[in-house]
Amino acid sequence: MLARRSRDFDAAEDAVQEALVAAATHWPRDGVPDNPRGWLLQAATRRLVDHVRADASRRRREVLAAQGEPAGARPTGEDDTLTVLLLCCHPSLTPASAIALTLRAVGGLTTAEVAHAFAVPEATMAQRISRAKQTVRASGEPFARPTPEELPGRLRSVLHVLYLVFNEGYTSSRGPELHRVELVDEAVRITRLVRALLPDDADVAGLLALMLLVDARRPARTDDAGDPVPLPQQDRTRWDAARIAEGLDLLDRALAGGPAGEYTLQAAIAAVHDRAPTADATDWPRVLALYGALERLTGNPVVTVNRAVAAAMVDGAAAGLALLDGLDDRLGPTHRLDAVRAHLHELAGDAAAALDHYRRAAAHATNLPEQRHLAAKVAELTRGGAAVVSVPDDGGGRAG
Repeated sequence: MLARRSRDFDAAEDAVQEALVAAATHWPRDGVPDNPRGWLLQAATRRLVDHVRADASRRRREVLAAQGEPAGARPTGEDDTLTVLLLCCHPSLTPASAIALTLRAVGGLTTAEVAHAFAVPEATMAQRISRAKQTVRASGEPFARPTPEELPGRLRSVLHVLYLVFNEGYTSSRGPELHRVELVDEAVRITRLVRALLPDDADVAGLLALMLLVDARRPARTDDAGDPVPLPQQDRTRWDAARIAEGLDLLDRALAGGPAGEYTLQAAIAAVHDRAPTADATDWPRVLALYGALERLTGNPVVTVNRAVAAAMVDGAAAGLALLDGLDDRLGPTHRLDAVRAHLHELAGDAAAALDHYRRAAAHATNLPEQRHLAAKVAELTRGGAAVVSVPDDGGGRAG
């Protein structure tokens, strides 16, 4: 609302951040106001006006802000999130810049987290996001939802951004928690908004199906300490049956809508796991075939890592390890490749190689629950523990 009123996306973001800081200070002391959103809007508007007054070059924006609705007006209830998302995916931006800007402005990720997702230094990402804001502002495009004719040109970037936000929420790249539930819920919510706009689009249905089928396992993915529980060891009675049912229905609709895209294929993989009553009943040959199709479609090395796990379950650990050869240069520094190599060496009975790779993975993991899980595997093998199948549950692909 503030960006629409002021037509200055960058200044609106700063003002809202300051209003949130003020709320964090005042509300615990004075109590939550009857109209929290109105309070935030009023506080943010005042801060925006203060910034305008402090800079003579912004006098015109001050007038525009003053001509908007009164600062204390009750919000209309209109959800501008999707409009902001579509604005961030402006056609004047490169896909990489659009995704980075949206992750920061809509997804709520910090600049450091966005930089981690792109495997670049934080300073580099800060400059990229700043340039993207300037490009959107210089475009002169009004803050309004694109027309139906403009949507297809932005849809691919929009879906990719939502996918990345979901992945970051489902398995955090860093921090003390395995999940960031607020990011998962926001990704699902916005994807539902996109589907309401494009109810017949198979890729949108496939992405929403993927999110629901994977997030249905959330209640069983962690133990009482918050550490990861591998997929085969999860209590499947705790999975969310309603989300699975909705996801399966959406998957059927996506498959009926045309050739399966990357999100639909990932949803199909998640569906195989969700339909299996036990880990032993998993249709691994089908999972392997689906990962093969996904790899041919995307060429993504992360998909190859997941296909290696499926190949090991079908053809033995040696087959899976062979698929991992040469991936180090393509993937760059990541603990996931070492974790999968460790797991496959463990299945093959090579405890020394498994221990070495588990140690490497634990040293490079930036998510604390994953660090503890990998350290526990190191301790288990050091004591001479037996190999246990521990297929990771990382969202069905993390093929971002």
